[in-house]
Parts: sequence; structure tokens; C-alpha cells
Amino acid sequence: MNNKKLSYLALGDSYTIGEGVKPNENYPHQLVSILKEYEYDFASPKIIATTGWTTDELQNGINSANIEGNTYDLVTLLIGVNNQYRGRSVDNFKEEFTELLDQAIAFAGGDKSKVIIISIPDWGVTGFASQQNVDQQKVSEEITEYNTAKQQISHSKGVHYMDITQEYRQIGSYPENQAEDGLHPSGRIYSSWAERLADLIRKEIRF
Repeated sequence: MNNKKLSYLALGDSYTIGEGVKPNENYPHQLVSILKEYEYDFASPKIIATTGWTTDELQNGINSANIEGNTYDLVTLLIGVNNQYRGRSVDNFKEEFTELLDQAIAFAGGDKSKVIIISIPDWGVTGFASQQNVDQQKVSEEITEYNTAKQQISHSKGVHYMDITQEYRQIGSYPENQAEDGLHPSGRIYSSWAERLADLIRKEIRF
């Protein structure tokens, strides 16, 4: 390790910005804190994410952020739940996600080993879904279809893919694992994601 401050770009939606929790409880900030314990000196994460964003809206957000040409030591991307929620087609998602992934690789300076794709959580297990009488099986099947596409594209591009969906389906329904809105994860969930990201980074990425 040298003394250079490492940089981290987190791209996504409500799950990345941490809707319903304090900023230091979202997974990008928790990840940076954990990595510092292992002597990875990251600056505060650059987060481009807004609650409700779909793939095309994230693309617009990136364009508006004026970061074209910048490079980062680490890039994470978690997007797609709002495409599913709005009933958009998986084929459309594949096209737009691929474009975002190519851009994420460019932000990592072309180093695919420094890009991590995170799977979409299944919001059908939440209290919000129960209150709204959502067809949980339909949501689950659609989320699985989206995640399958994400994983296949991620593997074809040679980047890391981290599945948090299976664990979330088991524990996301517990009240202590939900934010006050009953829809978004609590800081406890984000802590789990951050720990898993840190483990992956320590094993697979060299800065």
C-alpha cells in the first residue's frame, strides 16, 4: 500500500444512497469505514444515486454530475429495482444496464477487477409489499429474471458480481432490518452488504 488516498464511486438508486437511514449508515460509507480498519485509506465515497431512479435516469444523473473522464479506484453499481417496479421489460434493462456497466468500467480506468455489480434486493418480502397486497411471487420471479440478466452480463464483461438477494429474501422481512418506511433496508442490512463487499475487495482487488 502507498499513501495515496483511494477513491470510490458508488452508482445506483435508493439502495445506494440509503433511503431512510443516516448517510453514514448507507453501504458506501460503511464500506469505506470497514476498509479503513484494514488500512485501505479511501476518501469519502462519491455517490451518484437517487431514490426511484431507473437505469436511464441513472445515466442522466451520471451525465449531469460532470465526471466524464474521471477515474476511480473502486466502482460499485446497484440498479434495476425501479425498472422492475415500473414494469419495464428485461430486454430494455439489459441494453441500458450494459451501457452503464461499460461506463462503470471506464470510470475504473478500464480495470474490470475494480468494478463490483450488486444484485437487486427482493422488495416483495418487505412490510410495504404486504401492506400493499403485492403479488410477492410475481415480484420474486421478476427480480430473479432481472438478476439473472445482470449476472450474465457481468460475467461476460469480466467484472465482480455480488449476490445479496438470497440473504435478503431470508431476513428482509424482519422489522429490525427495515427502515421506518417498511420498504427500504435498515442500517443493519447495509452493514451486512458492506462487510461482504469488504471481504470481496480484500480477497480479489489490488490497489
